[in-house]
Amino acid sequence: MDKEVLEILNKHQLKKTSPRLSVLSILRSRETAISQPELETILGKDVDRVTLYRTLSTFEGKGIIHKVLDMHGTANYALCDASCTEHKHNDEHVHFNCTSCLNVYCLEALQIPHLVMPPDFIPHTINFIVYGICEKCTKKAAEEHQKLH
Repeated sequence: MDKEVLEILNKHQLKKTSPRLSVLSILRSRETAISQPELETILGKDVDRVTLYRTLSTFEGKGIIHKVLDMHGTANYALCDASCTEHKHNDEHVHFNCTSCLNVYCLEALQIPHLVMPPDFIPHTINFIVYGICEKCTKKAAEEHQKLH
């Protein structure tokens, strides 16, 4: 089993159940966020829908993962920064939705600018989403264009 997956569960004082280990392993292996339906497909019959929902909910509540909506309003999940905790998510970075491949990327290097809220407006979550074509799709399109010409 992946040592870092075990460390994440230990840090957040969570039992090392098979569904938790499987979900964390999948999330760690990906460059993009993943939706619950995609996770269900990958996990197959090993983890039922209710257990997966509870696992994702627990992970989000503990600051292990964060949720970002894709272009269709579907929740996608990605691992949080190691500094996130149960009480404070520090994942205020730009999310990129590729309109070609439909992947959702966390662009941690691009921080959301500080927002000055009007008086008596207290933000709990800030989400900054950019829609466009990702690097892989841009390169693929350029290669296809080269083949045609």
